[in-house]
Amino acid sequence: MKKVVVSVSNDLITDNRVDKTCSTLVEAGYDVHLIGRLKRNSPQMNKRNYSYSRMHLCFYTSFFFYADFNLRLFFKLLFSKQDILWSNDLDTLLANYLVSRIKKIPLIFDSHELFTEVPELKYNRFAKWFWKRVEKRIVPYLKYIVTVCNPIADYFKTEYGVNSIIVRNCPRKDSIKKLKSKQDLNMPDKPILVWQGGGCNIERGMEELIESMQWVDAYLYIIGDGDVYNKLKKLASNFGVRNKVSFVPRIPFEDMMQYTFNADIGLSLDKDTNQNYAISLPNKLFEYIHAELPIIITPLNEIKTVVETLDICDFLVNHNPLNIASQINSLLNDKEKRDLYSENCRKVKHILCWEEEQKKIIELLSSI
Repeated sequence: MKKVVVSVSNDLITDNRVDKTCSTLVEAGYDVHLIGRLKRNSPQMNKRNYSYSRMHLCFYTSFFFYADFNLRLFFKLLFSKQDILWSNDLDTLLANYLVSRIKKIPLIFDSHELFTEVPELKYNRFAKWFWKRVEKRIVPYLKYIVTVCNPIADYFKTEYGVNSIIVRNCPRKDSIKKLKSKQDLNMPDKPILVWQGGGCNIERGMEELIESMQWVDAYLYIIGDGDVYNKLKKLASNFGVRNKVSFVPRIPFEDMMQYTFNADIGLSLDKDTNQNYAISLPNKLFEYIHAELPIIITPLNEIKTVVETLDICDFLVNHNPLNIASQINSLLNDKEKRDLYSENCRKVKHILCWEEEQKKIIELLSSI
């Protein structure tokens, strides 16, 4: 049995795409080991159908984290057995690429985002320069590239002349079910809004969302963590809406989706102020669809390509807090429209699913 070693720089708890990829590899008959990192506050791992390990690091933030992670990953890969390497995102690619060259084994690069354009690098010129250099030095020589949407595939083709396989990050069919009620989750008896995802980061429209809650008679759940997580809590207090907003830290995917199933509207408000968000196809979009949840979403290019004919969402007109409040109130007050959006989500969720997307992974593996 061939062994695939998969690596990612997070703590494995909420990365549902990597989990689905590993499970697909197992189902295809591979022995799979997943490598991540252990953070100070990392929860216990749930049961998986593959082995995994999480590395202890000396650094948890800044460029030193990436250096520490890649150095440890390099030696871990170098002195372990594998037949195929699977690198998730640019921040694991350097170590994987070096080991693949030394051992002369296949490497699959899975790019979940346009890493060199993430907003966290916007004001860090050295880090941006370094990762761009890694990208330029390695990506042109990669034979197997997977990515999540057409614009990233187009970028790699235009910049480096390489082809990519597009595997969208859709949930599995019926893999998530409503197991808990509002009462079980101690949710208030009010309309429920939800914003979910791994990264509460800058330029996601979350500051404006918090401010908009002054004019919305509903309750907002923000699930995740990130650079602006604590700032959002302060804003909620400053705007006097702390009694309307709950901040739920990162939790396993199945637990997070229980909040989604009990919500009335799902929100995705990324801005087009950086290239990574402008071309993105957010995971939460597909998660909301599978929960049959009406959506308010920014009309970014790839999002429009996927949803504009499905009639499942309202597009956000602009990020002015008064407008956000107006659009939320309008959709909350239009039950007929929300019912229509939910019904249309129900119709398409069996098409926009991982079972369809994973066929491309299996086809790729058969060519190696």
